[in-house]
Amino acid sequence: MTEYFEVHARDGAARLGELRLRDPVTTPTLADAVVVDGGSLWGTDRDLPEGSEAELTVLPHRAFPAGTDPTVQDSFAVDYPDVDYPSAGVVTAETAADYGCDAYVLSNAQGVAGHGASFRDELIAVREAVPADTALYLAGVATPRNVATLVAAGVDLVDTKRARVKGRQGRYLTPEGEYHLDELDELPGAHPRDPPLAEFTREDCVAHNVAALEAELRTVRTRIRRGRLRDYLEGQGRHENWLTASFREFDQEYRYLEQRTPVIRDTELSAASEDTLNRVEIQRFADRVTSRYRNRFSNPLVLVPCSARKPYSDSQSHAQFHRAIGYRGHVASMTSPIGVVPQELECTYPAQHYDAVVTGDWTEGEKDFVATVLERYLERNDYPRVIAHVPGEGYRDICERVADRVDTPFEFTAVDHPTTSASLSNLDAALSGELKYSKRERQHNTIRAIADYQFGPGAGDDLFPDLRTTSRHPKLQVRDGDDTQLAAQVPQYGVLAFTLAGARHWAASPAPTKRVEIDGFVPHGSVLAPGVTDADADVRVGDEVVVEGPAAFGVGRATMHGAEMRESTRGVAVEMRHVEATEDNA
Repeated sequence: MTEYFEVHARDGAARLGELRLRDPVTTPTLADAVVVDGGSLWGTDRDLPEGSEAELTVLPHRAFPAGTDPTVQDSFAVDYPDVDYPSAGVVTAETAADYGCDAYVLSNAQGVAGHGASFRDELIAVREAVPADTALYLAGVATPRNVATLVAAGVDLVDTKRARVKGRQGRYLTPEGEYHLDELDELPGAHPRDPPLAEFTREDCVAHNVAALEAELRTVRTRIRRGRLRDYLEGQGRHENWLTASFREFDQEYRYLEQRTPVIRDTELSAASEDTLNRVEIQRFADRVTSRYRNRFSNPLVLVPCSARKPYSDSQSHAQFHRAIGYRGHVASMTSPIGVVPQELECTYPAQHYDAVVTGDWTEGEKDFVATVLERYLERNDYPRVIAHVPGEGYRDICERVADRVDTPFEFTAVDHPTTSASLSNLDAALSGELKYSKRERQHNTIRAIADYQFGPGAGDDLFPDLRTTSRHPKLQVRDGDDTQLAAQVPQYGVLAFTLAGARHWAASPAPTKRVEIDGFVPHGSVLAPGVTDADADVRVGDEVVVEGPAAFGVGRATMHGAEMRESTRGVAVEMRHVEATEDNA
């Protein structure tokens, strides 16, 4: 049972946590900087399973030395009087298991750091073998240049050993590189209080390296808080080949990262390189659009280019497209890195949250990705024809590739640029004779499409065979025939949030329901992990979940994935929105 470590926020495999000492420490952090009254962080007094001592020990230089004042040890147990002090077990991928420790130290960290595939395999094996609410410590490997990659992989604690050794060797570390003092004409990352290069000693270099590592960890923690560590990682990784190899290797482990990556965020996603195509958020959106979304319009599909402004409908170019289309065609936007975005989902994360580099040029990887998504989309959805109102080069090339692979006929209406008078006239003429669909139909189809995307194939029809909508997109409210509100569209995420009546309707419907079971209490504000008795494995951070127990029924948003809820002993599992006591406990 974890007593001293608690996770507060997640950004993929990276976490913000807390070492719950007398003076709480926020992780990721430097383990060798966590000292209380002369005592070290880790103690040795922990019962281990029989026969495990050979594999699980505590680092000697982290144990309390003989004769340490008992009050030093007691300082670690202010909140937990039954526990003497935190402990750490040393493990490898082969020996990792739940030994009841607060942290686990990867003994072969120095052997795998620097090798993308080996680092990936070892980190994932250990992280999945030890409890989610324990810290993972890599000793002797952290530098300002690689610490963001270590944290993104799931590491919570590092130390200054490597930075100090490098400093004593006269190697000056920065977040983007390593320099030998003898080769420098000036100090590239110097603080104004640092001595000039001619007077800069190796002890000064040690102090600088430690300060640079601490500063980089502050940057990493800030990035995690904002949900933007991956954006930083793509730039940081370019400074060393193994770092680039590492995040690319982790991108191939979709299951590991997808389980830990929130399904919704209210933060920008930067698409600055082709590596962005492999991000969980991008792959997840493309998969859901091509496996869950179902078109409910009988009109032709109109493919249009994306816009810099999000959501697309707010842009000037899309306003011109919509006037020409006049609700006679179903609009979907083509974009890198997202793929294909049906108009009903243009507010759904990450469709309205990404910012791409706009040059007009498409890489071959981008073309292949968007073409694959478009082909899968057309295979799943029936359209009488496709009107490709797209500019030349990248967009048209993609459409022509897909047109050769599917049975649905394509026609192209753009001349030079989609917003020219000739292009818009062609678009209007191509839709001549098509019937308009109503505002009511648009709103109902939007709600059902979001439900499909959010909950699973067919969920829109299962949840809302009959519905009324009020307000305006993107703030639609969903009501039943008795005018009871069931759900509302959350504009910043583009998903549905249920009322209590809606949650009961959801739980009783054939639509896939994500459930969290709790013990016999009525939660107020949030459900803590110790109160969870079971949770569906497919629950993700940000998911809408039904919360049920012997004493209560409610609905809220998950702040842990399902497996983490089941095995954690600390932390908030669900932020409750609505809850009521059941009849027996009212």
